[in-house]
Amino acid sequence: MIWNNFVWFAIVALLLWIAGAVFAWKGRKPLVYLFTFAGIAVFFAFILGAWITLERPPLRTMGETRLWYSFFMPVAGIIVYSRWRYKWILTFSTIMAAVFIFVNLFKPEIHTKELAEALQSPWFAPHVIVYMFAYAMLGASAAMAVYLLFISKKEPTTKEMNITDNLVYAGTAFLTLGMMMGALWARQAWGNFWTWDPKETWAAATWLCYLVYIHLRRGKPADWQMPLTVALIAFICLQVCWWGINYLPSAAGSVHVY
Repeated sequence: MIWNNFVWFAIVALLLWIAGAVFAWKGRKPLVYLFTFAGIAVFFAFILGAWITLERPPLRTMGETRLWYSFFMPVAGIIVYSRWRYKWILTFSTIMAAVFIFVNLFKPEIHTKELAEALQSPWFAPHVIVYMFAYAMLGASAAMAVYLLFISKKEPTTKEMNITDNLVYAGTAFLTLGMMMGALWARQAWGNFWTWDPKETWAAATWLCYLVYIHLRRGKPADWQMPLTVALIAFICLQVCWWGINYLPSAAGSVHVY
């Protein structure tokens, strides 16, 4: 499985996800599941093939993490659709997946078999995969926040806020799990659970922002504008933590840059 084959898997998966999103608008639930899960299966087939070819988890480079984010966005979308029947969520998840797919097509990273010694750990794959799933769930919550604050512009229904809350709860839970795995990995690789490395600092800031959202919602459930604003701020912090940190001067000395 070579990286040059990615375009064909990506096109097929995107077409299937687009079909699933179209059928969601038409209310054809069986076809929504059929096409969406077929696209997920095709995309995962490439990830699995890349894993076998590289002889390591395809999680080292930014391009490889974008691969997983493209995979998990439709997964998050179909979970939300299954639970709350929001027709537009599959359109959003497909667009987001397409954005990251096209970034990978036009800016491919170097995908080699080499793996730094620190990454040769059993915590490497679960830590990054759990984080990518958390990012996908929190990306969906950010979409809800944008919709409710800037598109709907009216007080959300209980259902709408419950969707946003549950996405944040689930995303934060996986974020917490990922941080715990990262701490155990750091202890194994560098001898310390936490070193306040720039990446770790932004991870903590992101986690705290989502905790603020949860506390605001639990403490003042009638207030919706402030928590949704915090959710957007938290998502910005998440983007800095994921890839923005690479463009900051402090990243030069980060042990998380490979």
